[in-house]
Amino acid sequence: MELLPISTPHCRVERDGHVLTVTMNRPEARNALSSDMLVGLASAWAYASAEPEIRVAILTGAEGTFCSGADLKAMGRPSTDPEVQARAAQIPDFHWKGLLRADPPTKPVISAVEGYAVAGGTELLVGTDLRVVAESATLGLFEAKRALFPMGGSAVRLPRQIPYCHAMDLLLTGRPITAAEALSMGLVNRVVPDGQALAAARELAEDVAASGPLAVQAILRTYRDTLGLAEPEALKVSDELGWPVIGSEDAKEGTRAFREKRPPAYRAL
Repeated sequence: MELLPISTPHCRVERDGHVLTVTMNRPEARNALSSDMLVGLASAWAYASAEPEIRVAILTGAEGTFCSGADLKAMGRPSTDPEVQARAAQIPDFHWKGLLRADPPTKPVISAVEGYAVAGGTELLVGTDLRVVAESATLGLFEAKRALFPMGGSAVRLPRQIPYCHAMDLLLTGRPITAAEALSMGLVNRVVPDGQALAAARELAEDVAASGPLAVQAILRTYRDTLGLAEPEALKVSDELGWPVIGSEDAKEGTRAFREKRPPAYRAL
């Protein structure tokens, strides 16, 4: 994989073909969120949206832990790296963008979770589109237990993603849950053996990358743009985004490839 210069000391960003891998890299603090890390995350999501060859991103954590939440002291002070400080000044709301709360990437993001994904770690997971979790992983939104509030957006997003009573259980009690319980709630897609989350996420990413990129992006945008709309208005948005995909060169290539019994060669055209 190619290490990209947008990486920061606490966030490693690598690309391999159509897949971008973003690694929270602060293992000495269980990958707790810092300003340095959030600048790296925000930069990675902007890169994923802007780079035509990137079709999907994976978010993971270094050395067996996804993310243990916010390091309030580290988030409250700027990075010690002058280059990262300069980038932070150029990215408005980099905290929210890094957390996938604002301006999420136009390409899907897959979580690959080992170990702890708690508080801000679970909030990051809730901001992703597909989720692969190791069987001994621990998830949870602990904020209410500490008289805090989940500012990453989970109080809004979680009840829209899983049944209301499950969402309120997690949000109001602050209790930790296992990977198996997260799967039973519909919070994650797959539970895999420990140490296999990233490999499984890469397999899933390759499946997504093999789909038509225009179709994938339009489906993702349709979901986001129709939140809160009544069905007739939502279907109008769906048509506006869907018909250009149907008429694209990629759609013609998909039909040809099916007829000729070969893998399609999509070009996002």
